[in-house]
Amino acid sequence: MTRPATHIIRLLKWGRTLARYGALRGIEADANTPPPVRRLMRLARLGTFQPKVPDYASAFRAIGPAAIKLGQSLATRPDLVGEEAAQNLLSLQDNLPPVDFADIRAVIESSFGQPLEHLFSAIDEYPVGAASIAQVHRAVTADGRDVAVKVMRPGIREKFARDLQTYHWAAAHLEAMGSEAARLRPRMTIANFERWTNRELDLRREAASASELTESMKAIEGYEIPAVDWDRTNGRVMTIEWVDGVKISDRQALIDAGHDLTALAQRLVLAFLTQAISGGFFHADMHQGNLFVKADGTIVAIDFGIMGRIDRQARAWLAEILYGLTTGNYQRVAEIHFEAQYVPSYHSVGEFATALRAVGEPMRGKPVKELSVGQMLDGLFAITRDFDMQTQPHLLLLQKTMVMVEGIATQLNPEINMWDTAAPYVRAWIRDELGPESLVADRLKEDTDTLLRIPALIRRIEDKFPPRGGAPDQAPLPDVPLMWDRREGSRPGITSYVVAALLGAGAVAGALQLGWIG
Repeated sequence: MTRPATHIIRLLKWGRTLARYGALRGIEADANTPPPVRRLMRLARLGTFQPKVPDYASAFRAIGPAAIKLGQSLATRPDLVGEEAAQNLLSLQDNLPPVDFADIRAVIESSFGQPLEHLFSAIDEYPVGAASIAQVHRAVTADGRDVAVKVMRPGIREKFARDLQTYHWAAAHLEAMGSEAARLRPRMTIANFERWTNRELDLRREAASASELTESMKAIEGYEIPAVDWDRTNGRVMTIEWVDGVKISDRQALIDAGHDLTALAQRLVLAFLTQAISGGFFHADMHQGNLFVKADGTIVAIDFGIMGRIDRQARAWLAEILYGLTTGNYQRVAEIHFEAQYVPSYHSVGEFATALRAVGEPMRGKPVKELSVGQMLDGLFAITRDFDMQTQPHLLLLQKTMVMVEGIATQLNPEINMWDTAAPYVRAWIRDELGPESLVADRLKEDTDTLLRIPALIRRIEDKFPPRGGAPDQAPLPDVPLMWDRREGSRPGITSYVVAALLGAGAVAGALQLGWIG
């Protein structure tokens, strides 16, 4: 087990890097920062020169691969790191210098147990992209297909495991300080971060996520997932079909290619809503570098290391919350928060509805194009402290993705409004999934499932209480109290003493007669 001194040294080293980019200033100035943490930050920044404007993204990039991923995770936690830091971390791009191709070749050959030439007839030695966990090379398979080969960096799993130990240690001590630190649940944040990175550190799981998303989106026109080459995929190498297209961030190139940007923006928003609300499984890393547009206008997504999942009940609550906020039904939105136990029951539903109104009403009076999903969700975070709301990691990941999608859609079409685009879809989903017909269908399914479980329940009862055999029951026997039985707490009577004395005298007399005594 790593010693506490080792964790502290690592934290101080990382703290000095953060200080050089001014990334400690906001946390140190926050009144909710526990005093021990503030003292540690002052020690870390001792002797450093801090810029006037903090650059959180560059600070995390300078620390290393695990910190880059942690920074991307913290971009979903404006309640934890502050709005300014969260916005800056959204720009954190996962780009690092590439690993030498000889090391990449060694990873491929050792993981498959065969020479590289048996798998690929050609492979570009210089990668098309190099990130903190893996890098991607263009290649041609032995049967002539163009593919993208994603290869894990050597030793990356060990580096992440070491840094995660310190993250867990720091989060546990921070949460143990109580108060605001405990409400923000830093240990849960790190636990979720570890789950996300574990998925990214096993490329088979990323390939499986791509396959699952393909199945859930196969009925959606104009949105595509590259096919996985399972014969050339394992835990350290993933091979998918090559995508020829324009990056969705290159607006001018899209215009030059004749694409309808308004239609692209709307298709992107609806594709995200389909994943998140209808399917409950969504691409949670939809930044501009992971989306391409093919010549026919199809949007293609890549990089499935970070995926979000929401169960059906949470999706129903989410849809009602979004629709209630757009229509001004704050009472219903408040009730949903209490039904979902996002707000502790000792608070007032009415007071919470009033707080929601304070967030929503200032936006309702503005022109439609000025409304923003990101601004509204940020406003909701602002009232969580007053109502002792613990953070919900799955919703935070969804919020980050919604902000990303909104940003890309706005770049494609500055006049688009997420509410205008999303409201008809959400309204239709609520009608289909939460309407009377759906409620009746759900009740019929639930009751049918219950009826179908009755035979199995009866069999379990019979196993517990088997039937009697062929022999008749015996008649009950009368109770006969035994003289040596004592009731608990009772004292022996005179008869007991007399019997004991007689038995003792008889035993002594017999022993004298047989010559055993004297």
